[in-house]
Order: sequence, then structure tokens, then C-alpha cells
Amino acid sequence: MRKILIPCDSSDNALRAVRYAASVTKYFSDVQLELLYVHDPMQLREYADLLKQNAEHNRQVIETNRILQPAKQILDTAGVPYQIRWRVGSPANEIAQHVYETHCDAIIMGTRGLSAVATVMIGSVATKVIHLVEVPVTLIK
Repeated sequence: MRKILIPCDSSDNALRAVRYAASVTKYFSDVQLELLYVHDPMQLREYADLLKQNAEHNRQVIETNRILQPAKQILDTAGVPYQIRWRVGSPANEIAQHVYETHCDAIIMGTRGLSAVATVMIGSVATKVIHLVEVPVTLIK
């Protein structure tokens, strides 16, 4: 079975990537989709003193489900099976690590479409992912 990762943050571009993945996978019976949301560790640190580890885990699960709800709805409507995953850290690094650890065969992800100058100055998650992984990456604008 082929596994395709869709990093998702519920932005319009990410949801376009989900729609594209749903349309492509309808034609293949051996494809499994994984939606991945990467939590910003800085946001999580704000809650570190207030929450114990188990409560923190539950908050991450709830936040992941909230962020991925529009993507889940797209895939549910299309009748495409998928799994939900989440990680904490730098998005590009965590996406690459997830691909490596779970043996994903490909990535379909949205891109914000930064200008060439902006990409050089600040980079983009998509650009970093392309350099970090050894699987095909399809970018959706």
C-alpha cells in the first residue's frame, strides 16, 4: 500500500492540496492518506506550567482535530480513507522526520506561493521539505 502524506494547517492552500489528494486517490485502491499537523512548540510552552503531560497530550489531540476538521470533511465527503497524525516542532523538520519514520511514499502539500525574493529571504516550509526528503513532493498553489 502506498502512503501519501498531506501536511495540513487548514489554510486555503493546504485544503486545495487535500482536495487534490482526494481526487487522485479515488482512482487507486492501494493508497493511504495521512493528514499531518505540526504544532508550534512556542505555543505549547505557554501552557507547560498549567498542564500536566497527559492533559497537554489531550490538548494537542483536540487542537489537531480542530485544525484538521475542514480537511477531514473534504476527505469524508469524498469517501477517501485517511489517518490523522500530529507532531510538535519545526514544520519542515517534523514533516521530513515523519516521512522517514512512517515510510511515506510521497507528499502532497500546499504552498503559500511566496515571491522568489521572499523565499530566498525567509524560505518556506515547502522549499525546506523538498530539500530534506527523498520522496516525490507535489506542491499545490
